[in-house]
Amino acid sequence: MSELNVTILPETADDAEAVERLHERTFGPGRYARTAFRIREGRGHLLELSFTARIGTLLVGSLRLTPICIGETPALLLGPLTVEPPFRERGVGSALIKRALTDAGAKGHKLVVLVGDEPFYGKIGFKRIPKGQVKMPGPVDPARLLVAELKPGTFDGVSGLIRPDWET
Repeated sequence: MSELNVTILPETADDAEAVERLHERTFGPGRYARTAFRIREGRGHLLELSFTARIGTLLVGSLRLTPICIGETPALLLGPLTVEPPFRERGVGSALIKRALTDAGAKGHKLVVLVGDEPFYGKIGFKRIPKGQVKMPGPVDPARLLVAELKPGTFDGVSGLIRPDWET
């Protein structure tokens, strides 16, 4: 990634329109039907734990973290993560994730969940959640439900339905 000279910065309110356009280009209109999107809907992501990747002033990637609960346990939902196609497979996505996990851990968060491919996310510390331990509302392939412990052992005994943190 160093040859790209990518800068990872916390997302600001001024980035919202550019990030939304990036999501439109990379995910298309089908993004609204995804289960993870439905959980994030109506709940703002945490700006201080959401990041942009830029080359100069060009936005090339974005990652957001949203507060959720797994049963009664607080956690964060990673996503959407997106990188402009010409910049994929060059470390931009991994750099965004590493920064988000580091900052989330530093702010006292303990768990991050996502729906994604274990071969990619496993390299960054995510592991598959045992089938049936955690559920998401709506259709999700259980093999794609992954968790990263930001503090070892914090996923022990956690189970239940993933839901927005404001649904109590």
